[in-house]
Amino acid sequence: MLAKRIIPCLDVKDGTTVKGINFINFRDAGDPVELGRQYSEQGADELTYLDITASHEGRKTFLDLVRRVAANINIPFTVGGGINELKDVDALLNAGADKVSVNSAAIRRPALIEEVAGNFGSQVCVVAIDADWVDGRWICYLNGGRIPTDKELFSWAKEAEQRGAGEILFTSMTHDGVKEGYANEALAELAGRLHIPVIASGGAGKISHFYDAFAIGKADAALAASVFHFGEIGIGELKESLRKKGINVRSVMEIRP
Repeated sequence: MLAKRIIPCLDVKDGTTVKGINFINFRDAGDPVELGRQYSEQGADELTYLDITASHEGRKTFLDLVRRVAANINIPFTVGGGINELKDVDALLNAGADKVSVNSAAIRRPALIEEVAGNFGSQVCVVAIDADWVDGRWICYLNGGRIPTDKELFSWAKEAEQRGAGEILFTSMTHDGVKEGYANEALAELAGRLHIPVIASGGAGKISHFYDAFAIGKADAALAASVFHFGEIGIGELKESLRKKGINVRSVMEIRP
């Protein structure tokens, strides 16, 4: 069985790591390069950097930051935000990113997934889905949770897989930042419908929430932000607890080169 992954997520706005609640009310969480370096040393399996206003502001993502991150960490990292075409992906990979995350642009033009996977491989293409529980359905949103769409979580995730996505990053807007646990029922349904890894996002507040995401939600990876950024949970502490509960996670020594 593949080891479960722990992925700190760094939402970047104006060059600074920020964290909000339910996609609003952001507060400063520190320097994204320094935080990435710390997480790399502490035993994170991967990192995810999201330029959270790129799509909304209609601009490209942050190549200089990607270069600096690549020079300071030794684990894989994914970059998302403002990716609309193949040349954006090419630029980010050349700057040092290992994967790209597409969200709004993929919903607007689903063929983008096929283009990324076809040119760079499915392993490079992470499809991020921001969804909110509305009137008994998981509705997908655009532009960092600002614009509702007619797409529904499970059908869109399946379509993304069929088009070549290598992973699905599902963020529950309902759970984001409130620290009451991940959307485990939805995660388990995604895991049952898909044949590609599912990354849980939105809701981590304590160590047991990560365990539940793996044991109940059947997630392949768990992504979190504020509990790491503000020192509420240490990555080493988290992994040791999960290991004691029977979750297969890589040790810090296995990750370091």
